[in-house]
Amino acid sequence: MRIALRVAYDGTAFYGFQRQPGLRTVEGEIIRVLQKLGIIEDPPTSNFKGASRTDRGVSAFFNVVSFDPVPEKAYLAKPEVLNYHLKDVWVLGWTEVPDDFHPRFWAKSKTYRYYLVDRGFDPNAMPECARLFVGTHDFSAFAKLEPGKEPIREITSVEIIPRSGYYIVEVTGKSFLWEMVRRIVNSISLCGLGLLTPEEVSGMLSGRFDRKIPPAPPENLVLWRIDYEGIEFEADERGVREFKKAVFSRYAHALARAAFLGDWLISL
Repeated sequence: MRIALRVAYDGTAFYGFQRQPGLRTVEGEIIRVLQKLGIIEDPPTSNFKGASRTDRGVSAFFNVVSFDPVPEKAYLAKPEVLNYHLKDVWVLGWTEVPDDFHPRFWAKSKTYRYYLVDRGFDPNAMPECARLFVGTHDFSAFAKLEPGKEPIREITSVEIIPRSGYYIVEVTGKSFLWEMVRRIVNSISLCGLGLLTPEEVSGMLSGRFDRKIPPAPPENLVLWRIDYEGIEFEADERGVREFKKAVFSRYAHALARAAFLGDWLISL
């Protein structure tokens, strides 16, 4: 038996997703609870895997982990049980998956959303720049490359979604390089401010560059969705209610401040 969980988390509460000695991480928090409840003995024997190793500060509305539970404890691997013990992570769905399921390699696509406060962006320049990233390109100028990492990636969609006072930049692809989405977003932002031209972006995607685009800050980036073929996560109504309650109680003050500060800017 193999179980997959859909998890959401506030990335600002962790030092990234992947386990690191002496640091609080998303993966470490999930494993802590699974071991505490006896659902797994340890990550290697349970074949614990994660879909996306988000960076420090990056949040997720839809990330996935999977593992082989201790058979007699499998019944505890449900959202209503796990959410009682987890902190800053919420299980929003679960499902049984095939024994060879891997949450990263089985993913058909991943969608990220970045939330950009409107700094007076040109609403026509941003989509023009965004379209340049769609397709298969060498993203060496738009990523922090690890040694031996292939820089060619395919982006299937980049959407600019206007909202009142801010924009959502939604990027979808099969896989991403380190800091790739944040550097794409910063490029679109610079185009929207007139500090970068579409011709310069096109040249960088063709390998003509002497400097890289720096990444946008991680705190406004969210792993929004992961799509799988034939895998559906059973939503947990109680888990969703607790998630809404926790998010509202934690961030209601920030939402109120953002609202009146936004009014200040509009009224000046």
